[in-house]
Amino acid sequence: MTQTMRALAQGSKQAARVLACASAEQKNAALIGMAGALRLGRKAILAANAEDMARARKAGKNDAFLDRLKLDDARLEGMCLAVEAVSRLPDPVGEVTDFWQRPNGLEIRKVRLSLGVVLMIYEARPNVTSDAAALCLKSGNAVILRGGSESFATNHAIAEAMALGLASAQLPPQAIQLVPSTDRESMLELLTFDGLIDLCIPRGGEGLIRFVAEHARVPVVKHYQGVCHVYVHGDAQPDMAERIIVNAKTSRPGVCNAAECLLVDEVCAKALLPKLGKALVTAGVELRGCAKTVKLLKAARVKVTAATDADWGKEYLELVLAVRVVKGLDDALAHIARYGSEHTEAIVTQSREAARRFTREVCASAVMVNASTRFNDGGELGLGAEVGISTSRLHAFGPMGLKELTAQKYVVDGDGQVR
Repeated sequence: MTQTMRALAQGSKQAARVLACASAEQKNAALIGMAGALRLGRKAILAANAEDMARARKAGKNDAFLDRLKLDDARLEGMCLAVEAVSRLPDPVGEVTDFWQRPNGLEIRKVRLSLGVVLMIYEARPNVTSDAAALCLKSGNAVILRGGSESFATNHAIAEAMALGLASAQLPPQAIQLVPSTDRESMLELLTFDGLIDLCIPRGGEGLIRFVAEHARVPVVKHYQGVCHVYVHGDAQPDMAERIIVNAKTSRPGVCNAAECLLVDEVCAKALLPKLGKALVTAGVELRGCAKTVKLLKAARVKVTAATDADWGKEYLELVLAVRVVKGLDDALAHIARYGSEHTEAIVTQSREAARRFTREVCASAVMVNASTRFNDGGELGLGAEVGISTSRLHAFGPMGLKELTAQKYVVDGDGQVR
């Protein structure tokens, strides 16, 4: 196993040197070729996904897991469009981000460069395979993809199509490699290859990310839980609040930017909470509320159960929502500071001062004002795609697009100066 994984990593390292110097035109040609190959391979990819879905159902996986695993024509086309969108983004490699001149005449530039070899470790979502491959390629990085066992057949079919795109642009096949095994030993081996792998990005459940962080000897950017809150301020517009919280919770409950907790200001709770509760229950959401929430909703004949301490700070990843009435903005901020995961937080308000305080005081990779938490996404924020949403704060914070897959070096131009 050690020899196999080391050979794979060495191949990626060699490919990374080629990619670091590849032109934007060559990388874009490969990406366009990849999107075309994904479309041509549609039947094979969807057939492989059907096999993975059948195994997952047999294993008793829940609906949220199955939703993350599932591919259909629309989702596959979305993957193709995401790859093509990356081809249209500016090439970050070689970008000059700063320039200044010293009194001694030295001219100094900060210039973006590729990281090298990126190891992606992820679970059920097969679109990560194409997103990660596209973003790493465009940013001049080789990528090693290690997906979960539940999506292995799908990932293999996607990787085969991506390889055709590489070949069409005469780029090395080792630029995108899928780990041929899903056993834990192969992952443990790769995590020890300091000097061959430059960055590991784990994307999945908290257990996977903690396991990677504990065993890695290579740098890791963590993507922990998405315990996302929507705070409805006392002066919020009722229709806007309803639209935002229903979308944030129900549009795709099994993803990390879905809302997991609703905080309602006591100033508007009596008038607004029954309306929000009815809309959520109608959309199929199970509500778990604080004592005040239970009293208000039961009086309005809205189904709700009493929340326990375990419900605050929990990532449900299904149609379950914790609801709490708070005493005001300070109470909401304190709740988020205690139970949030620094992923995404939202406020619904007409007060510019409340919005300013919320955005200034909340620590999260994205803070939304009068918008759904679901917008914390690389594509929605104009990054083309993402390899994950970092909650680490070091190196990257939030959706990791092209620029987050680069480092910066200093280039100093002189005319014979010595120190």
